[in-house]
Amino acid sequence: MKFSLHTLVRRWRGAWRRWSLWTLLVVLVVAMLGTMVWLAGRYEASQVQTLLERDTADAVADIRVALTRNLQSLQALHASEPGDLAWEVDAAELLRNRRELVRLEWRDAQLRVRNYAQSPYRPVAWDARLREGSQSDAALACATARRMSSPAYSTSYFQPHGDGLGSEMMELCMPLSAGGRTTGFLVATYSLRDVLVNLVAPTLTRSQEASFTEADGTRLAVLGASRRGSRMFTAKQLLDLPGTTLVLRMDSWHTAPSVFPNVLTALVTAMSIALITVMVVLVRDNRRRLRAERDLADALAFRKAMEDSLVTGLRARDLQGRITYVNPAFCDMVGFSAQELLGQSVNAPYWPPERVEEYRQRQATRFAGTMPPREGFESEFMRKDGTRFPVLIIEAPLINAQGLHTGWMSAFLDISEQRRVEELSRASQERLQATARLATVGEMASLLSHELNQPLAAISSYATGSINLLEAPPLAPAGDAPAATAAQSEQLQDVRMAMQQIARQAERAGKVIKSVHDFVRRRDQAREAVHAQQLLDAILPLVSLQARKLGVRVETSVESSLPPVLCDRTMVEQVLLNLARNAMQAMDDPSIPRRVLEIRARRAASNQHSGWVEFAVGDVGTGIPAEVAERLFTPFFTTRREGMGLGLSMCRTVIEQHGGFLGFTPREPRGTVFTFTLPVASSNPITP
Repeated sequence: MKFSLHTLVRRWRGAWRRWSLWTLLVVLVVAMLGTMVWLAGRYEASQVQTLLERDTADAVADIRVALTRNLQSLQALHASEPGDLAWEVDAAELLRNRRELVRLEWRDAQLRVRNYAQSPYRPVAWDARLREGSQSDAALACATARRMSSPAYSTSYFQPHGDGLGSEMMELCMPLSAGGRTTGFLVATYSLRDVLVNLVAPTLTRSQEASFTEADGTRLAVLGASRRGSRMFTAKQLLDLPGTTLVLRMDSWHTAPSVFPNVLTALVTAMSIALITVMVVLVRDNRRRLRAERDLADALAFRKAMEDSLVTGLRARDLQGRITYVNPAFCDMVGFSAQELLGQSVNAPYWPPERVEEYRQRQATRFAGTMPPREGFESEFMRKDGTRFPVLIIEAPLINAQGLHTGWMSAFLDISEQRRVEELSRASQERLQATARLATVGEMASLLSHELNQPLAAISSYATGSINLLEAPPLAPAGDAPAATAAQSEQLQDVRMAMQQIARQAERAGKVIKSVHDFVRRRDQAREAVHAQQLLDAILPLVSLQARKLGVRVETSVESSLPPVLCDRTMVEQVLLNLARNAMQAMDDPSIPRRVLEIRARRAASNQHSGWVEFAVGDVGTGIPAEVAERLFTPFFTTRREGMGLGLSMCRTVIEQHGGFLGFTPREPRGTVFTFTLPVASSNPITP
């Protein structure tokens, strides 16, 4: 029982301690809320009062400026000694523009009204006898102005209107002088309410009220909203004028400080939710933190595994050029460890010694802000063992989480294998082109035999004739010496002519053989500037052989002043020869009466200033069917039994390597035209 009572007391003490702490916390929170609400109310009240006082001061300043501007306008009425009619017109215009003025009077030195003008906006029942009396407000203001020798204002007075109402007025008297003596007075009557309407109203808010009051608080003119609120704020400013003093009072009504309900509701709600859910939030925050730590560890492990599996080298540098990060692929690529590379800046160990200065300049240009090409650029690195290898570098700015540029991230690709594959592909292509040329020569072997038979037969005939002429006896009779000499001279002339024909026919046969030999053996990889006529002259002997056999007439046309093209001469000649042979084979049809092969070269008509030359090979054959046109450039596709299907595919590859385009269009009325383009030598060359 004692144990149970002791336990109960201990638990009660623990509970009391916990509840006392919570009660103290609640009391502190309530006190804090009350203090904050009270301070917020006081702060808003002070802000409203400060704003109202500033508005009142601004309104008084605006009234002073407007009255000064009006005084200057009134002085301008008498600047040029106007006549009565001119003065009346100018005064009426001034009253229309300044609505706070209701009447202007031009009085002489004895204060008698000489001329006057009234505002068209407000009817006022003026009593001339009262206004000209010596005790009138205008007379008192003029007396003050005479004494001060400057404009003076009167005290306010009540003036009845023509509509049975009235308003407070104030007179301004301005002395007029000439030659040091007073010649008259200009009296301007102000309506105090119109002063408020025209000079103060534009800056009033809907909850503000402005009024002119006397020193004892009597209101003379009032302007503003008529609604009221639970709290009123008041500000007063003196309007001290020569001869009188007015008080401008501004009142502002508020139902309650606008910040009171918002702060109270927000704080009570926030503290209530905080007191109830603080433990839940802490537990959830702890769980989320643990989960975030696990996710971060998984993400780091995943990124590490991904970086280790990349074959692309990665390198990060800061704005000073120091290496801050390298991945394993980059270390394997250059043969240096990460510890050897981190922190390197001026001389990277993987730069070839002879190109260090070039790489420094490139790095300085990069750090100066010049962006590298998006597709990357090629360079050369050196491994730790001294071997060189080409790399493709792609760089981009390194932006941190705050959006700031902190350095550069570079990706590196070892393109040694790519270069090796390109070299193998180039060699294979060269062998394929050589095979195609040999196949072309083989097809022309029969044509060569026919073509060579003619010069060889001519050589044999001329040789036989020469032998016969040499072995024949003289034609002149014996004993006649002059006749014998003439006969021998004629025979020698015939022999000389036969020898010349033998030499000409032998040269013709040699040219035929040389053209085939040059076509098969010539292989110049370097691109050079070649005129279109030179390309045509190189293939015409071979084209003419097949053209004679098939009965085709060859027509060539080269545009005048055509610039040379930049190309691989042998490859382009192969393209022209293949297209010409295909065109002649397309016309190998007995039904075609007139077979013409047209080869022309001209500037590209689609773009006269792009620096391209267009070659066209046209025939008058049967054309290309639609189903064949779709697969015409497909490798190993052919419509001939003896064809390999590689000619047009190779032609397109060659032209595209030069940056040009190979295509075909139907020809009217029949036939097909193959066209391709090559860059002129003056344009930017295509790197082979």
